[in-house]
Parts: sequence; structure tokens; C-alpha cells
Amino acid sequence: MDSSEQTRFDALYAKHLRALKLQGKAAKTIDGYARVLRRVAAHFDRCPDRLAAEDFKSYFASLIDERSWSLVKIERCGLQFFYEHVLEREWPWVDMLKPPVVHALPDVLSVDEVAQIIRASRERRYRTFLLTTYSLGLRLGETLRLRIGDIDSARAQVHIRSGKGHKDRFVVLPALTLQCLRRYWRDHRHHELLFPGRAGPQGAAPVTFMDRGSTQKAFARVVADCGIRKRVSTHSLRHAYATHLFEVGLNLRGVQELLGHACPKTTACYVHMTDKCRDDRRRPARTTAPRSGSIGNAASSCPWTTSW
Repeated sequence: MDSSEQTRFDALYAKHLRALKLQGKAAKTIDGYARVLRRVAAHFDRCPDRLAAEDFKSYFASLIDERSWSLVKIERCGLQFFYEHVLEREWPWVDMLKPPVVHALPDVLSVDEVAQIIRASRERRYRTFLLTTYSLGLRLGETLRLRIGDIDSARAQVHIRSGKGHKDRFVVLPALTLQCLRRYWRDHRHHELLFPGRAGPQGAAPVTFMDRGSTQKAFARVVADCGIRKRVSTHSLRHAYATHLFEVGLNLRGVQELLGHACPKTTACYVHMTDKCRDDRRRPARTTAPRSGSIGNAASSCPWTTSW
């Protein structure tokens, strides 16, 4: 884009962010819809308000071939919001048929592969981040948003705030993870955030948490360096956590509680169907929830409690 077009885009982008906040969108939605506008502008090298219906058709046709259906839907919803709330124009609707769903089991990292990835992470902040994400079974955003006050070392638990569906939960805090978090905190000594972003101008303290994109790129680089050929992402650490808990004997209800799922069917989709998982399904269903102590004991017996 030339300078005049860039100036016009910047003004519309700021208006887009303001409209998202005024509509009460969640922080994750604001971030996702903002990325949509930046991607479309970069793809066409011009401001999105001047695109025609045919432009959008070609854009989404290429997107469907390259990205998941969930991302395609986010792109469409983000652009629709931009047209209706920022431009105050009718969105040039693009009809798209959802591709057939392929029910394939995801690739699951073994304990050894997780350990290899964590060891191979050169920067302490990424190494600590990956260990925390795996050993607590967190979503990427949940780890990024962790604050010092969320850590309860006396009770060996972490308070996960505003998880998916705006629900809070507590998860078990392994001793090794606590040690690593303390060592990493001594590096940055931020007064509030466990994983702060880069320092501000003139060395000012970061005001926000670590960048989501840089964390995902760092993970991808380490996986490639380790020679792991599986199709995995940072979310695969959460998947591995659930699978490994099943393998040490924790039942479906216990894993569901730690992952923060409202429905056990969601938890079952996360868990790789090992022989042990199949055997566990044949057992009579429990009529009462497992005690928190039993969940903690199972989580504490997992391989991540040993020193890597």
C-alpha cells in the first residue's frame, strides 16, 4: 500500500478495534477479528473497504484449500463485522459449503517427545512456557494470561481464570513446574505477569503478556529441530497431558475436571484411544465425582514431575 492508502487503512483499523470493544466482544475475539483485517489488507495490498465480491470469492477459495474450516469461519465473521459495524454497509456474502468432516485421530506426543521438545527450547522463557502449558494441561491463552497471584504454592495448585466459556478452575501444580516458574521469574521480576512480553521503550516494564504468535513459531522451530514429524502445535501439549493422565490411571471425570470441560464427550475427543483408555470405558461408570485428592495424586504421578 502507498502512504495515503496505509493512512486510510490505519484509520479504519482503529475504528474497527473501537467497534469491537463497544460491542462487548471478548479479548480473544477482538484479537482474531483484528488479525483478519490485517491479513486481508496484506493479501490484496489495499484497504479492504474497496474490495469487490469477486475479490472475496477468490480469497476464500484459496483460504479453504490452505486453512481449517474454523479459521475460514473466523475470517468470514471478522469481515462481516467490519462491513456492518465499521463501514455500515451490507456484507457481500460469500456462500461456502462446509467440507466433509474427516474424523481422524490427532497425532499425540509421547512423554519422551514432550521432554525432548522442552529440553531443546533454547530460551528459558519458552522452555518454562512449554513446561507450564504441558504440566498444567492449559490452553495457549490460559498460560499466557497467568499472573503471579494465580499461583498457590502452599496448596500446590494454580487458579485458571476466565478459561473457555469464562469459567474458572483449579489445576494441580507439580513441584518441578513451581521451581521452573520461580527461576524464570527471577529473570524478569515482573510485578504481575508470569509470562510478560518484551520490555517497553527505554527499558520500561512490559504492560502485556508474551506474544501469542512468537510462542507458536518458537514451538514449531523446536519441533522441527527435534526431527519430530507429527502434525502438532502448542495445543498438542494439552492433548498429550490428557492422554498421559489416562495412561497413569485417572478416569474420564478426573481428566474432564482438570481440563475444564463442561461435557465429558469433549474430553473423550482430546484423549488418544490407547488400549488402556478402551479398557477404562468398559468399566462401570462412577456415580460420584472423584475427590480432588485422588486427582492430585494421579497428576503428581505423571512423568513430568521428574527433573528434565
